Amino acid sequence: MNLLRHIPFLRAVLLHSITAFGGPQGHWGMMVKTFVQQRKDVTEEELLDYNGFCQMLPGASSTQVLTLIGYKRGGIPLAVLTLLIWIFPAALLMSGLSFLLDYYNQLDYSTTFFRFIQPMAIGFIAYSTLRTFKVAIHNTITWVILVVATIATFFAFKTPWVFPILIVCAGIATNFSDKRIPQKGVPPKQVKWGNLLIFLVLFGITGYLSETATKQNWANRKVFNLFENNYRFGSLVFGGADVLIPIMYEQYVTRPQSKRIIENKRDVLKIDREEFLIGSGMVRAIPGPVFSIGAFSGGMVLKEQGLTMQALGCFIGAIAIFLPSALLVLFFFPVWHNLKKYAVIFRSLEGIRAAVVGIMAGAVVYLLNDHILPDIWLQQWPILWDLAIVLATFFVLKLNRVPAPFIVIGCLILGAIA
Repeated sequence: MNLLRHIPFLRAVLLHSITAFGGPQGHWGMMVKTFVQQRKDVTEEELLDYNGFCQMLPGASSTQVLTLIGYKRGGIPLAVLTLLIWIFPAALLMSGLSFLLDYYNQLDYSTTFFRFIQPMAIGFIAYSTLRTFKVAIHNTITWVILVVATIATFFAFKTPWVFPILIVCAGIATNFSDKRIPQKGVPPKQVKWGNLLIFLVLFGITGYLSETATKQNWANRKVFNLFENNYRFGSLVFGGADVLIPIMYEQYVTRPQSKRIIENKRDVLKIDREEFLIGSGMVRAIPGPVFSIGAFSGGMVLKEQGLTMQALGCFIGAIAIFLPSALLVLFFFPVWHNLKKYAVIFRSLEGIRAAVVGIMAGAVVYLLNDHILPDIWLQQWPILWDLAIVLATFFVLKLNRVPAPFIVIGCLILGAIA
């Protein structure tokens, strides 16, 4: 791989990593703006396919989509570099928070700086929904899928399985008829599934080492426990941060206080409730992947063992929680790419794209209802600022004259002075 010719792309990834606020939905809108419209690294259809594919996998979906953009441009080496550059700023910030948490209460005033980030993110989602709607919705069945997916997403936004279920059902629905997309040519006779074994073997090894380290009371057993916990989170969590954070809360806050753990006097990984809530709040206020909370939790569970072990915990926590996402997407995507040669898969993509648009539309309605509309009905008129930011972001993006990072910077400045 000729790295020099990819430097402009990696520079764009770095800029994206330090300006991509708003979680996966906000990240998607900024990826459309940066990597489709401005740089043309991928087409909008390709990005929709990547997003639909990643929605069917556990782990950090926006991280997986960005990794696939790097994979398309330069294979696995560039994909790995893309992943590392994307997660580094957020992981570094959350690692620093684990060291500086004692001073956090003195910085509460800074939260107003991020006041307009949430409505800005909603504007990004609304804009990307409109663009993808034009690409994906073009007949009766896709309209039906759009409506069903929007309603299901709105009412079950925090249910972990709603997104993969919608994706799978949409793919099945568009296969009831083979007239629109008939089989052309000869499909491949064999699909190689061997790479999946690496992921599964690593999953089994981490579990075995963690359990053995605990039972035999190894000196550094908590390091093995931490890697297994975060690798498991990254391997099994569907639905993104809204699902990940409650699971981590149960593992690190609730479980250590359970009757069984107390009676057995087990020295398990634990985080103070208030500290965890601060971390889970701050990770939503910084740019980059929300899964970077793995770096924070890693540092917190090992902080009592000294600064060196705490730093090691931050590193292990970040690597372990993102590793499954990278392994799954890079191992399964070539299989997925091969499977697309089957007409049944190609027909499924029609439904998957429509479901992705419905998921984004449902997310817009849910977020508006959750963050803005109730305060308007209660006549909390300052919230009109938030609604204005949503609309302004949408129309500025639609004009296609202002780069996405400058929109973010503008909202941050407005939050600081408002």
